[in-house]
Formats: sequence, structure tokens, C-alpha cells
Amino acid sequence: MGLIKALAGSVIGTALDTWKDYFVCDSMDNDTLMVKGTKRGNGGSGEVITNGSGIVVNEGQCALVVEEGNILEVAAEPGNYTFDSSLSPSVFDGGMEGIKNAFKDALGRFTYGGVVNKSQRVYYVNTKEIMGNMYGTATPIPFRVIDKNINLDMDVPVRCNGEYTFKIVNPVTFYQKVAGNKADRYDKEELASVMKAEMLHELNPAFAAIAQSGIRYSELPDHTAELAEKLAKGLNTKWEQERGIVFLNIAVNSVTIPDEYAKKISDLQMAAVNKDKEMANATIVTATADAIRDAANNENGAATGFMNVNMAQNTASGLIQNTGNTAATGDAPYGYCPFCGKPLAVPGAKFCAYCGKEIQ
Repeated sequence: MGLIKALAGSVIGTALDTWKDYFVCDSMDNDTLMVKGTKRGNGGSGEVITNGSGIVVNEGQCALVVEEGNILEVAAEPGNYTFDSSLSPSVFDGGMEGIKNAFKDALGRFTYGGVVNKSQRVYYVNTKEIMGNMYGTATPIPFRVIDKNINLDMDVPVRCNGEYTFKIVNPVTFYQKVAGNKADRYDKEELASVMKAEMLHELNPAFAAIAQSGIRYSELPDHTAELAEKLAKGLNTKWEQERGIVFLNIAVNSVTIPDEYAKKISDLQMAAVNKDKEMANATIVTATADAIRDAANNENGAATGFMNVNMAQNTASGLIQNTGNTAATGDAPYGYCPFCGKPLAVPGAKFCAYCGKEIQ
């Protein structure tokens, strides 16, 4: 049993004049991964491929001739083929890496005498890039935030979503290990759940590797190529060997963390900035200007408002004097404000020099 490539290209043309029947799959949409070929002509049962039958393979398709669940012939190159039961098994791989080895492995487990007397089918596998596959984290996954400037190293819960594309690069493996028990068609929806689950499983180590380089969670959408490379490294070895599929492009649409974590990181970064005496002084000047503006609108009267401003300025003075010691030790000797988390400047401070709130 073998295939003879009758004509170049995928147009049937004059081959109809020589074939009493032929198998064809006109098109496969983005949701169809494999479909049973349609038999046309007057050659009898659709379950038997007679000697001299034609098989048409269009661009983006791979035809598998199957008997009793075993692959007899493979044609991954577009064109028109004639089935000849007197020939040895053949394979037209279309340059698809690994398909010949997979075919030989299948052939080694199957023997036949060249006479067609069993049910046979032609299956067409979609070898185009499959687009528009969405993914998203149902529950948050940890992302390690590293900021060496402030000695920050903490995990935050991250949610992300995006989309990916994939391609069947070895139709023989795909048929043998994934879709071989289907009578008529195999849709991508049947594979979607396990594909998404394994992708999300690989997000953890991929995020960890990216975080190690100091990339912030908010910058992840700018590093989709790097993320895709790391995800593909974890996914493709397994998926290509076990399912004949590779992930091609992975895009990240958005990455978010809870507001309280974002605020905590921002506060810690601001506190680290204010360890520098000049930066602390600038912060106090800004805060004082804001306090003066608010004092004029104080509901208890401007005098009360300005009294609070004076108290805040006295506290600020102590903060500025003490900034050098705090920067040197990396410590907060007088504790932290319970409202904004920033260091207190003097012992027993009644007001925070940063947020201006009264400390009970």
C-alpha cells in the first residue's frame, strides 16, 4: 500500500477523469483540529479505499490513511495522490520534523499483506496555526517582587490573562496519542481545558525566573517575548513529544495585584527614598505646603489649622535631624506611623511628619 503523488498543487483538475472516487476535506476552520475525509465519486463504501482512489490534500492539511486505528500512509504536502495497494507504505512529510520517525514507529507495530479487506478511513489534521485561545488565572498566583534599591523581597498575589496560539507539528503523534479514538472530528475545545491548566502551571516558574531579574509585575506586559520563551521551554518539550503540538505565541494582556499590595510596595519605596536627608527635606516641604493649604479650609478655624501645621513642622524638624542616623542604621528608632507606615522622627511624636495625622 502506498501513495503516488499525481499532481502538484491542491487543485483536483483532470485527476477526476482518472479517479473513480476520491477523498477530500475542503476546509477546516480554526476550531477543528482533525476531521474525517469525505469520499466522493462512485467507488462504493466510504469505509474502504479502493485501489486507484484519489486523495486530495490542501494547504495547511495532513492526510492520514488509517486502517483499524493504525496509520498506513501520511501525506503532509499539498497535492493530489493516488492510492496504490501494490506499493510499499509511503510518507510525504512536507518537511514536518519528526513525522517520519513517528510513522516508522507506528508501522513497526502493524503488518499487512497489501490486500485491502478492512475498514479504512482518511483523516485530515489541521496543520495551520490555531489562533485566539484565551487563558486567565482563576485564582491568584504568587509573583516575587524584588527591589534591590530598598532591599525588598516579597511575594504578591498576581492575576493575569492573555491569549496564545499553537500548532500541530506532528500529525502522527497527535492522532496516536490524542485524537485517534474519534470517529468523525476532533475540536480544539476538547483539548482546551488541559492546555490551559498546564499553561497556568508553568506560569509559576516562568514568573519566578522573570522576577529574579528585577522586572516589576507592572512591566510584565512589556516582556511577553521573554515570558513566552520561558513558558514554551516548560511546555513544548512535553507537548511535542506526547501530543505532537507546540505553543507558538503567548501574549499577556494584563497583570494586576490587589490595591493593598500595590500601596504597600509604594509606601515602602517612598520610605526608602526618605532615608536620604535631602529627599526627606523635600518631602517635608511639600507636605507642609499641602498642610498650609488645608489649614485655610479647616472646619475648626484657620487658627486651629495653623497650630497643627506648627506642631507638624516641629516634628518635621526632628525628622530631618534624625534622617542621617536612620539612613545609616536602616532602622526607625522611634517607631512607625500607624497610618502611613513611615518612620517617626522624635520619641513620643504626636503627629506624623509625612501624613500629618495625629497619633493617639
